[in-house]
Amino acid sequence: MRHRPIPGSSGLVRPMTLLGDPALHAPCGTVSDFGPSLVRLVEDMFATMYAAEGVGLAANQVGVPLRVFVYDCPDDEDVRHVGHIVNPRLVEADGITVRGPEGCLSLPGVEAGTERFDRAVVEGVSLTGGPVRVEGTGFFARCLQHECDHLSGLVYTDRLTGWRRARALRAARRAPWHGRE
Repeated sequence: MRHRPIPGSSGLVRPMTLLGDPALHAPCGTVSDFGPSLVRLVEDMFATMYAAEGVGLAANQVGVPLRVFVYDCPDDEDVRHVGHIVNPRLVEADGITVRGPEGCLSLPGVEAGTERFDRAVVEGVSLTGGPVRVEGTGFFARCLQHECDHLSGLVYTDRLTGWRRARALRAARRAPWHGRE
């Protein structure tokens, strides 16, 4: 029996920031207020992520320029990881480099083979300011690196080169949501 509420169950779905919006390319600020507005933001981010059928979401993807992300992501062994990190720092990214399919809720329907390390460690704090350390491998490591990139003002297409980058950006320009930032 579950004794905790399901993340996002009392949250509101917020509009998604789409590729082309300057908010996605600006580094996010450090969270200093750990009050009710942060709790509401995290709850809304979970609701928004679930509504969009994603596995991770950074605050700037809902128009809030703060260093916060949420996740509900499996690793390569199908172990489910659910949580949030405030003021995250990617402290380790190592192991083999894997090029795998990567998408983004801010570029719906666009996917490209993106290189990421197979292991990542992120440190930060919880909603109450307590220390958090999350380690991921495989797909979950990809998620952790992807969300940390968002908070630094990067989108996964910024990591692409050559024909992969050209193809992904062309697909984004042709997408029905393009121009609706």
